[in-house]
Amino acid sequence: MSIKDSILAAALAAVLPFTSAAYANPETEPDVAEVSEEVTESEDSAQYISPEEFVASLEFKTGRVVLGNDLATLNLPDSLVFLDGENAQRLLVDGWGNPPDDVPPLGMILPAGVSPLAEESWGVTVEYEDSGYVSDEDAADIDYGDMLKDMQADMREANTWREENGYEPVQLVGWAAAPRYDAEGKKLHWAKELKFGDSETNTLNYNIRVLGRKGVLVLNFVANMDQLAEIEANVPAVLAATEFNPGQRYAEFDPDLDTVAAYGLGALVAGKVAAKTGLLAMLLVLLKKFWFIPVVVIGWLFKRIGLSRKDTASEEASAPAAPVAAPAEVKVEEPVQAPAQTVMDLNKPDDADKR
Repeated sequence: MSIKDSILAAALAAVLPFTSAAYANPETEPDVAEVSEEVTESEDSAQYISPEEFVASLEFKTGRVVLGNDLATLNLPDSLVFLDGENAQRLLVDGWGNPPDDVPPLGMILPAGVSPLAEESWGVTVEYEDSGYVSDEDAADIDYGDMLKDMQADMREANTWREENGYEPVQLVGWAAAPRYDAEGKKLHWAKELKFGDSETNTLNYNIRVLGRKGVLVLNFVANMDQLAEIEANVPAVLAATEFNPGQRYAEFDPDLDTVAAYGLGALVAGKVAAKTGLLAMLLVLLKKFWFIPVVVIGWLFKRIGLSRKDTASEEASAPAAPVAAPAEVKVEEPVQAPAQTVMDLNKPDDADKR
């Protein structure tokens, strides 16, 4: 049983006395199946796990951490800790309420001494894209000001489709931190400020890419816009801690053996605008939602799969369910792009976007 289910079961158990009182009226007496279901839920509530117990169950690592099959190494300072893929998935899904990913991350970097369930917490998901060697020959020629204008125009075009199909628009407000490339360390980082629909709080999308011989390490910060200053203060430590291992390093590229990616640095930043990403507005950026706060049991069906943190625990965002096409005659159409699973999917290069 997941921690979310445990908490829901406990909440259900709390309201059972009120439902029992209602059953005193013969006209409202439930059938056997309903009673059996309630007894099961009450028994499940005994498995409730507290926030403190959940955090204690996570296996934090410190110091030197090897990623993947000797792919890369994190040399973490005392200010940072690490969760492996399994524990990171538990935190993202069970602790922060995000939809599960088919492929869990390699792990997650977190600030030491801060509960991952605290309001001030943040994290960095670590993944690897086996995309090939990404050339940085165009690094000095990229005009990120022009790129931002193009990306904003693409986003506006995408919003036309989104609004026509019942989804809230997504606005690229601008760079929260302009792209910067370390040519010696082969590390690129930047941050976007995004606004979803009428949300009063903008979303921070901070990214780091570390170039390797056969692919790219993808590090994405999970944080709120008001944490930008703290995130930027920790970026140097995260950059310094992340290195590919011998045999995987950028300088070891062999053009006779290795595959070259079909895109350059620009595409890593521009990513996918993805006009037809139906779940984009619902899934946001893997932002935290605290499942440990009291909730109304009736109506435990969220219209969003992933929700951003709000200033108060009682606020909940809503978004229309993905439309379902009615049966129609079979005809050849241009394939529709698969929905993005998170806003971070916007940062993944698309074959149609080779900037």
